Amino acid sequence: MFCHLENMKVEDFAPGILLRRLGHAENISAVHWNFADGAELPRHQHPEEQFGYIIKGAFWVTIGDETQLLKAGEGYFVPSNVMHKFVPVGETEAIDIFSPVREVPSGGYK
Repeated sequence: MFCHLENMKVEDFAPGILLRRLGHAENISAVHWNFADGAELPRHQHPEEQFGYIIKGAFWVTIGDETQLLKAGEGYFVPSNVMHKFVPVGETEAIDIFSPVREVPSGGYK
């Protein structure tokens, strides 16, 4: 029920992308991302719904066929099974919430 920093290891998710798994409850899970400038998270989809909040920096976010630049303090909702991708502008930090629980794969999206 609580997230303590010492219990959350940082993973090298993909080149320039660090992932910290914050944890999960019965129906939701949360992760924290750190992106280096230009470290693109490629188009992918998953059955879980997703909400994200940008803490620092900015992303070019593509959801379906729409792309927008979102900055710190802004967020996004990704519906179930909709293709989406993220391209950071500068160093970018964000939190993603998934429902139901999503097991984000180790080693990046293929």
